[in-house]
Amino acid sequence: MSKYSEKSFLKSFSYAINGFKVALKSQRNFTRQIVVAILAIICGILLNFDVIEFCILFILTALVLIAEMFNSVIEFTIDSVIKNNYSKLAGMAKDMSAAAVCIASFTAVITGGIMYANKIVPVIQRFL
Repeated sequence: MSKYSEKSFLKSFSYAINGFKVALKSQRNFTRQIVVAILAIICGILLNFDVIEFCILFILTALVLIAEMFNSVIEFTIDSVIKNNYSKLAGMAKDMSAAAVCIASFTAVITGGIMYANKIVPVIQRFL
């Protein structure tokens, strides 16, 4: 029997689902980002986004969620290694991982803003 059997694939998938559940339960920002992502998708539907716009929306949403999860992984790992003691280097690493989430979020907000404005401005101009 191969080590790449269906059982190991399903087991790996269950670990991923478990990680998602941990993120939802333990990370308030992750939960908020999921809500914002759902609202962004609903707005995209209402504004008739085309396929490319939806692809960009999904990629940006995934970028932010992945960055937030990696940030949490880094924080959990550092906290377990230093046993929650203060360390300037640990603080710097945690700050940098938080900055990565900010960059991903700002990129998503700016790009999303451009995409939504591209759809909303023509509607507003019709009424002026």
